[in-house]
Amino acid sequence: MQQPGGDGMTLPLEGIRVIDCSRVLAGPLCTMILADLGADVIKVEHPRGDDARRWGKSKGDVPLWWKMIARNKRLIVLDLNQEEDHETVRKLAAWADILIENFRPGRMEQWGLGYEQLKEINPRLIMVRVTGFGQYGPRSGEPGFGTLAEAFSGFAYMTGQADGPPTLPPFGLADGVAALTGTYATMIALYWRDARNGGMGQVIDLSLYEPLFHILGPQVIEYSQLGVVQQRTGNRSPRTAPRNAYQTASGQWVAVSAGTQQTANRVFEAIGRPELREDPRFSTSKGRLSNADEVDRLVAEWIGQHSLEQVLARFKECQAPIAPIYSIDQIVADDHYRARQSIVSVPDEDLGEVLMQNVIPKMSLTPGAIRHAGRTKLGADTESVYKDIVGLDRLRSERGMRES
Repeated sequence: MQQPGGDGMTLPLEGIRVIDCSRVLAGPLCTMILADLGADVIKVEHPRGDDARRWGKSKGDVPLWWKMIARNKRLIVLDLNQEEDHETVRKLAAWADILIENFRPGRMEQWGLGYEQLKEINPRLIMVRVTGFGQYGPRSGEPGFGTLAEAFSGFAYMTGQADGPPTLPPFGLADGVAALTGTYATMIALYWRDARNGGMGQVIDLSLYEPLFHILGPQVIEYSQLGVVQQRTGNRSPRTAPRNAYQTASGQWVAVSAGTQQTANRVFEAIGRPELREDPRFSTSKGRLSNADEVDRLVAEWIGQHSLEQVLARFKECQAPIAPIYSIDQIVADDHYRARQSIVSVPDEDLGEVLMQNVIPKMSLTPGAIRHAGRTKLGADTESVYKDIVGLDRLRSERGMRES
């Protein structure tokens, strides 16, 4: 699981400069992706450190999740509540292509660091503004976290068992989806500015709830046209069957999803019931949905009589769609993850070697690379940042620099 490539290779976003004034997850994940692909990301932390340092587990005094979130970034310390640090941000904004922040709407303006103020310094600056509910609207001033977005978007309402409560995900789903959305929005803004000769920066108003709401399927049109409100269905789908989690005779679980009649027919063959493809109850998508209980019973019965190895082998033989439901220890040991280097080992100054998710997406000519894991020391890159950016050394000599 060694990190592939990167040595001596020109990365696709080399030359792009990013100031990361965001905290915890959505913004920092966005800048992590940009940094993985070569952007020079300067991560601005409050003197107490980003709260992401205190999320998840630590090994001794070393925050583990931070190693991934802060990888490939240069770290400095600024207190944006202090007037003296506002001029430093202005110098950084004049140098940068992109600035990402996730304060409540209006906070940057109160500091004299809003977009209208910064574009006077650098009209090519792209400003990504991440909030729970967006820059305007009745809820725009409210605190916003991924959990609230998962509730407000409708995700939690439709997730969980039919007779159970709405269910929130056990990880930062809304933040992750927003980070991916913010990354591609940033690239669109760069493309328009540079490749299409737009010449100007712009504001990207990125709420946490809207990207998640955007991928939740056809609920809006189904409700507006049919009055249907999607309810919780456990691991089933309201649009196709069979689709569920099934337990094998050896106790492990698998996921099966047959989204087309052809794949459903392969599942019927895998469970030894090829004649079901001619049964009018199961020969169409509508029929399978109407008889989902019976479809589930037949599939669950066969899977429950066979070991995981037998189930996977039989479904593979029939080219029927299936996957084991993995825990992280199984993922780390899996041959497919290893073959694709989905997980890599990264040298680290604190822990020697750390495993983490590899760079995505995989690009044939311009792959990204993990140059280093996140550094634990606050302000670890102060010297290099202040040396590289015109005017910052002068500020430092005038009043001194806050360092960890």
